[in-house]
Amino acid sequence: MSENEKTQKKGWFKGLQAEFKKIIWPDKKTLAKQTTAVVVVSVVLGAVIAVIDAILKYGIDLLVR
Repeated sequence: MSENEKTQKKGWFKGLQAEFKKIIWPDKKTLAKQTTAVVVVSVVLGAVIAVIDAILKYGIDLLVR
């Protein structure tokens, strides 16, 4: 490995470290709210897709008969 490659890797890791320092991590309350929101939206969306799937299946079964 050349000296230039080592310098590039060190620079990349220093940049990565600097970016990680800019991250604002959420507190527990915010994290819990956002996690709950994601779970609720996922469940609702799954239910909507299941209902649409059942309706389409029923409609296609009617057409095929």
